[in-house]
Amino acid sequence: MPEFVLAVDLDGVCAQHTEAFRRVVARERNVSEDTLPLVRSWSFAEWGLDDGDFEELHRIAVLDYRMFRDIDPMPGCSEALWRLSDAGVWIRLVTHRLYTSWGHRVTVSDTVEWLDRYRIPYRDICFLADKSVVNADAHIEDAPHNITAIRAAGGHVIVYDQPYNNHLAAPRAHDWAEVEEMIVQMMAESGSAVPRPLPGIDAGSDRLERRTRDSA
Repeated sequence: MPEFVLAVDLDGVCAQHTEAFRRVVARERNVSEDTLPLVRSWSFAEWGLDDGDFEELHRIAVLDYRMFRDIDPMPGCSEALWRLSDAGVWIRLVTHRLYTSWGHRVTVSDTVEWLDRYRIPYRDICFLADKSVVNADAHIEDAPHNITAIRAAGGHVIVYDQPYNNHLAAPRAHDWAEVEEMIVQMMAESGSAVPRPLPGIDAGSDRLERRTRDSA
């Protein structure tokens, strides 16, 4: 049976991008974080940002504050992805983090460091803008334009619920427990995926804690 390929976005899906970026914008503009609502549109209009403001502040966030290294993960993300990986899902991370000119070395290295720190499993990672060309059985995505493009190309997308995508049609997941449930159901219906742990890695999302206890 073929493996089930799951394309997983990072910002707004695995990582709490709005919260991390809000901390930077508040500090750079010397305002309270409370003045920057978490319920916001894709354009950040509620924060008083235009395209130029966003690009400059995001560049500062990535290069000066090293946001991609220190951003908080979504609750339950690592554990759910490990269980899916152990069940045979091929996890393909797909992110458009290289939209800031220059600084690509910092972006890529901080992304990989963050993935290691928070134990996010994956078999490959793609940095690209057009996610509709990615080969996958299912996508988990939050960006409205990406969801629309992937669906237009015939792909299956689970919308990871965010305020800026609530106009889009289901399927929709509000947290990683729901994502996991949906993917398990898709796997059962398709008969795909064969359990095959990542090379050299024990089974179970608590593998590092168990190794530490065993070696103590």
